[in-house]
Amino acid sequence: MKKGSLFKQALIFLLALTLLLSGCSSQEEAAQQEGNKQVSLENVPERFASGEQVKIKVIRKIGGDDHTAQFLAGAKEEGEAMGFQVDVFTANGDTAKFHDAIAQALEEDYDGFIISHGDDQATVDAVKEIVERGKSVVAFDSIGDLLEIDGVTLTSQDDESLATLALDQLIQDFNGEAKIVYLWVDGFPPMVRRNAVYQEKLSENPGIIEIERFGVAAADTSVQTQNAVAAMLNKHPQGEIDAIFATWDAFAIGAARALKEAGREEIKIYGIDVSNADLQMMQEEGSPWVYTAAVDPKLVGAVNMRILAKKLAGEETPQTYDLEAFLISQEALRTSTEPVNMENLHQVVDGWGQSDAFEEEWMKTLKEYHQ
Repeated sequence: MKKGSLFKQALIFLLALTLLLSGCSSQEEAAQQEGNKQVSLENVPERFASGEQVKIKVIRKIGGDDHTAQFLAGAKEEGEAMGFQVDVFTANGDTAKFHDAIAQALEEDYDGFIISHGDDQATVDAVKEIVERGKSVVAFDSIGDLLEIDGVTLTSQDDESLATLALDQLIQDFNGEAKIVYLWVDGFPPMVRRNAVYQEKLSENPGIIEIERFGVAAADTSVQTQNAVAAMLNKHPQGEIDAIFATWDAFAIGAARALKEAGREEIKIYGIDVSNADLQMMQEEGSPWVYTAAVDPKLVGAVNMRILAKKLAGEETPQTYDLEAFLISQEALRTSTEPVNMENLHQVVDGWGQSDAFEEEWMKTLKEYHQ
């Protein structure tokens, strides 16, 4: 057979294959469009029913931890489920990068913003400008001065409850008599709120004595905490420390590693926040991490997105909103016949990760339409 004939046949085959694949794709798109047409958008706010693309920017100051990843994933999944374009950014604790990201996003065509862990006057100034340009804003774990800006909703994990749950358990376990290490860092609104509870509990329970404290917020917080706790253990032999209260899971992770390496698991950890890595550590044999108080970070992201969607729809939203906290015990985790992670945690902690807060019927319709 001549080379020309072979080439001609190959060309015909490729053309036929291209047409076939194109036809399949067209059929899939047609089927999707047909499925969408079967979902009525009559009860959906006009802004979303019109087909106009809604663009959301989620900007978080802190990062480098699983809690951040879960929060961003929750916001992104909830927004995309409703048909929004959702772009996320974390500054990993870099203040300059955080504010640069806000300034850059402001010059782009975003309809709404979720700002996480904005803790300074520059954040207030930036949010004011966002609102003045007609954009909607929800701020999570951010500076309280944002409440002075009309239309902004400030959300949190109910930090008072988180600190209370962990500290009350510590106090109960040691009958009000314990020498403890306090892992905390100032400057962040949630940390300020947790510290207020801590100070109150100390004043109410004089038998709880703080002997050391440490805290730094950085991309390598857990590593720095591990090193600091290891050095501290050299100064305090067995019997001089009963427990560690860690106000952030990055602190608890570092502390747990230091205790394990030093063979000092007699010191118990009471923490705040949770992630897959945290749950794994709590379930390890001999783990000193016995309790952590937390809110599902993925749910936090989702609820913040719902509030923002209501703003974009022109619906009423609250000025503040706190998500319910839960106490997770090592004992409860070990009752499970399989390893517990963020996906199945609800099986051992009733109500975990479940909330219909701000989930309107029209949001369910949008999700069905865009699935």
